[in-house]
Amino acid sequence: MLPKKDIVLLKHLVLNKSEEAQKILANLHPADIAEILDEIKNGNKKQFLQMLSSSKIAEVLEELDPSESVEILEELPEEEIVKILENMSVDEIIDLFQEMPTTQAEHLLAKLPKEDYEELKELLKMAEDTAGGLMTTDYVYIFADETVNQAIEDARKFGQEAETIYYLYVVDNKKHLQGVLSLRELIAAPRDKKIKDIMHTNVISVKVDDDQEEVAKIISRYGLLAVPVVDDNNRLLGIVTVDDAMEVLEAENTEDIHKMAGITTEEDVLLNSSVWEASKRRIFWLIVCLFGDMISGKVIDGYSSVIQSVVAVAFFIPVLMATGGNIGTQSLALTVRGIATEELNKKNLFKFILGETLAGLQLGIICGAIISAVAYTWQQDIKLSAAVGLAMCFSLTVASLVGVLIPLLFNLMSIDPAVASGPFITTVVDIITLLIYFTLSVNLIEIFNVQNSIVQQIGVIV
Repeated sequence: MLPKKDIVLLKHLVLNKSEEAQKILANLHPADIAEILDEIKNGNKKQFLQMLSSSKIAEVLEELDPSESVEILEELPEEEIVKILENMSVDEIIDLFQEMPTTQAEHLLAKLPKEDYEELKELLKMAEDTAGGLMTTDYVYIFADETVNQAIEDARKFGQEAETIYYLYVVDNKKHLQGVLSLRELIAAPRDKKIKDIMHTNVISVKVDDDQEEVAKIISRYGLLAVPVVDDNNRLLGIVTVDDAMEVLEAENTEDIHKMAGITTEEDVLLNSSVWEASKRRIFWLIVCLFGDMISGKVIDGYSSVIQSVVAVAFFIPVLMATGGNIGTQSLALTVRGIATEELNKKNLFKFILGETLAGLQLGIICGAIISAVAYTWQQDIKLSAAVGLAMCFSLTVASLVGVLIPLLFNLMSIDPAVASGPFITTVVDIITLLIYFTLSVNLIEIFNVQNSIVQQIGVIV
């Protein structure tokens, strides 16, 4: 990555159409050029792109989000766009076409060479969020009956067009997937050996209609650089590479984070949305939480007599609700991550629930002791001190349990567990915390009043 000052300097050189800038650009990594392009105002981007070849522009666009690439292409003439597309990998072209209006994508598709047209047309029919929508058809395959020497020649011949040649996929005459071997294994093998004698037959593959998140998890789980995509008849259709898989995981993780915050992610609400768009995507969970908070208010109203008799009871409501909400959100985050990474399963589920609940209890005892001591020092009231301390202990235990059980319940109902958002968990925990606190306060006040009455009666008798 270029330092910020170098990017600014190069930007000025480029805008002056300096020959020196052209030389620098020719030797820069596409990712660095993409960063420079991002620094240039929209009106000057066309001038910047004129200094790059079609193949270089293609490499730069592959470093950008498809939506950004589409905006850049809109500034270029159609014939230049076609040249750029001809230099891009199939999966990247698919991503671009999926971001374009259908009529524009179809028009550009028709301008591409016939062999590309037929292939892309088939791929565009596949769902965007599946292995078929994510895969590329730029890969190298070899035949089981070939010798190592023949396979090396095939790799040399077709490898330049492939997105990756780390893995070579072995097929029969009808392209049924039979095995796989790495390029290193191929080169190291005796030249007269048959491929079927050295290939690995236990191939990890995915189906063309598998969800893209599952595909990414498989690549991550087995540490693969690419995974083959097959149809129901085990015919090899394409491959999904690790870089595309990581982009999927990043997008899915971002989506989960947004959902946990009560925000939907049809669009980047940070920079690209209008005020109304940013608001309407959050309103549902805020309304849910609004009604939840009204229930909290009703709970407080139901125990107003307690507050009137001991006003100091109200002083500790905020700290109890906030701490309980924090613990619940932490448990929620751990649970959602465990479900997403598949670390949570039937074997360890009970252990996880018990562990989180005990952790909440331990934290509750520590925090309860602290807040109880503060309450007594501040108010010099033993019953209030006991009520606050016990309420903190019980509420943190329950909050941990709720933070675990709600996303697990959602997952059991085939609802995205990330929808058990932070605001929702916090609202549920708030209501429970208030009920615990006021119930303890009422009972402890009655207990101490009874004790005081008994002591007074004994004193009168004596």
